[in-house]
Amino acid sequence: QVQLAESGGGLVQAGGSLRLSCAASERTIGTYTMGWFRRTPGKERAFVAAITWSGGNTYYADSVKGRFTISRDNAENTVYLQMNSLKPEDTAVYYCVARYGSGGYYPNDYHYWGQGTQVTVSS
Repeated sequence: QVQLAESGGGLVQAGGSLRLSCAASERTIGTYTMGWFRRTPGKERAFVAAITWSGGNTYYADSVKGRFTISRDNAENTVYLQMNSLKPEDTAVYYCVARYGSGGYYPNDYHYWGQGTQVTVSS
């Protein structure tokens, strides 16, 4: 059972930056696809970004391309989401996710979820 713990959320003004971190309990995440989803009140969880086990491939939602960067450090069992040029519409609870092997763009594609961290962007 992989446990994921997010950190780094908070309140930031529009145009600012935050870096989210996700610490995994298992060393074997080196073979997992890792990613981030977000959810705003009244909406379904939405794909944000994902990174393959080697870090060689990354995927982003159109709404965050060019502003967010996902990366991973398998030696530290950690995945990061660097968020720049933040907008009020980025306000959400952000969830770290993982699955063994290849990932996808839908919540059901991922087996493991963190508890979430709140990101609030003020205008």
